[in-house]
Amino acid sequence: MEQIEYQQFLDPRLQPDDFQNHFALRSSKADRAVWLSVTERTGAKTCRVFDEALADRTERGMRPQLRVVPADLVTPILAEAKRILAEIGVEVRGAALRQRLLDHGLKAARTADDAERVLFPEDVVDRALHTAPKAITLFSRGGQPHADLSGNNVHFVPGSSGLQLLDHRTNQTRQATTRDFIEYVRVADRLKHIAYLATAFSTNDIEPQISDAWRLYLVLSNSSKPVVSGAFTEHGVPRMAEMMQLFRRDRIDMVARPMSIFTVTASGSFRYSEDSCQNLLDCVEFGIPIELVPVTLMGLTAPVTLVGATVMHVADVLAGLTMTQVIKPGSPVLFGGAPATFHMSSTMSPMAAIETLHLNLAYIEIAKALEVPTQTYMALSEGKFLDAQAGAETFAGALLAATAGVNSVSGPGMLDYVLTFSLEKLVFDDELCGQALHFCRDFSVKEDLPAIGLVRQLLSEKHLLTARHTLDHWPRELYLPGRVIDRTSRESWQAQGAAQLDERVKAEVERHLREYVSPPPDERADAEMRSLIKSGLRGGQPLPEVLPPVAAGASGDAPARRRRVGRRATSA
Repeated sequence: MEQIEYQQFLDPRLQPDDFQNHFALRSSKADRAVWLSVTERTGAKTCRVFDEALADRTERGMRPQLRVVPADLVTPILAEAKRILAEIGVEVRGAALRQRLLDHGLKAARTADDAERVLFPEDVVDRALHTAPKAITLFSRGGQPHADLSGNNVHFVPGSSGLQLLDHRTNQTRQATTRDFIEYVRVADRLKHIAYLATAFSTNDIEPQISDAWRLYLVLSNSSKPVVSGAFTEHGVPRMAEMMQLFRRDRIDMVARPMSIFTVTASGSFRYSEDSCQNLLDCVEFGIPIELVPVTLMGLTAPVTLVGATVMHVADVLAGLTMTQVIKPGSPVLFGGAPATFHMSSTMSPMAAIETLHLNLAYIEIAKALEVPTQTYMALSEGKFLDAQAGAETFAGALLAATAGVNSVSGPGMLDYVLTFSLEKLVFDDELCGQALHFCRDFSVKEDLPAIGLVRQLLSEKHLLTARHTLDHWPRELYLPGRVIDRTSRESWQAQGAAQLDERVKAEVERHLREYVSPPPDERADAEMRSLIKSGLRGGQPLPEVLPPVAAGASGDAPARRRRVGRRATSA
């Protein structure tokens, strides 16, 4: 939202009995003045606009936007984070990355403990912020632009790092299989408000050291959408990069049209592990966009207070961002995180805690001030099932993330401290995300100001149901939820079978699976991806069986009923 300054002034043309106050309204975003005249007579106020620019701005509208950090604290928080990097530094445990940083002139020293830490002077951090891209475009498997990660564009993405699955057919939590993962991809591929995919959970039927590439293979085989992924091992990125390059002309084309974001996690206490360091270095070399995701634990590895936790979180991300830009200026990076609070009484670390949500918005606001793309873990729940807790925690996170303008929001589908993934919750979350995005549409004039004509029509016809204005605008102004949300009367609900929420979401999951159609197959790429994965196997076991592609028209059900195109919140 723009910062507006008001300046009172005197107009010599005014008569003393007019009791008028005039104000100059200056927009800090657009360097121009808009003049308003406010006339006060007997307590009443009227306003006239003297500049057509204000009318133009009103037509374009204003996007709802949430800010939680006082303006006078943004600079001190950034300054303190930079001071930590310059005086304390970061432990870079990856030998190759550490040497590259030293080769570029950075220094290492023992500053606060026994670890030797790389120091990042303020001018180096500032140069990195200058070269880091302000926008990232993700492309589909076929090479078409798919998602613009910049400004206040919001994209919801399934959560990552799940270790088990809540089976929608049995209501039991268990380890997942390849079939489960394929079903997840096929459901997520059809959801209107899930902008792109993630390698959301692990399967237990493939060797662990190759499971990262296996998950990526299953996504690329069953969806054309971009994907958030990452390597499980120190040297997992090159194999996965080769797999993605099969869908581009060459490496240069893969850099120009990225189809994935890879997660790199800071270990806490100002440390990047061996795996994270090598993954970061490899992603930079292959041109893969990186989301930097410190796991900041308020009360354990960071202060329990918001400002202190924000400072430490920002320092961790700035360290990763600076390393990418020192190695290769212009490398695409998202300013991200997966913070949590540490509850001493239970020794648990909820990511859906209200304090965590506050910290998420705080570091996002700092990132917005730096004009870099943003990421966070929100729109998830610590509940064990799709219940009232799951709905409340997820929608709170989704709405806050959308109003804060987070570019990439990881979380839908996740339960139980990001340990459990649920297809039922993913389908339900798609509706919550749609409503959050709809809330963030522009508040703007749409042939309804002045409104006196609509008032006359209402009083004349006793309704506006068939008014041209209603017919023109209702398809986009009203969000019509899908089948999992009950908006019927009790009588209609009972007549239609009185289905409870769990029944509705299970039915919707199965409908998506029935109506799924595979992307056009690429047999050459498929064979080469499988060959790359087999080269990493150690036990000699065959690859798990996969579900065959589904051709258009193969579904036995009629197409889904027509619904309005899904929305994504965009910059004002």
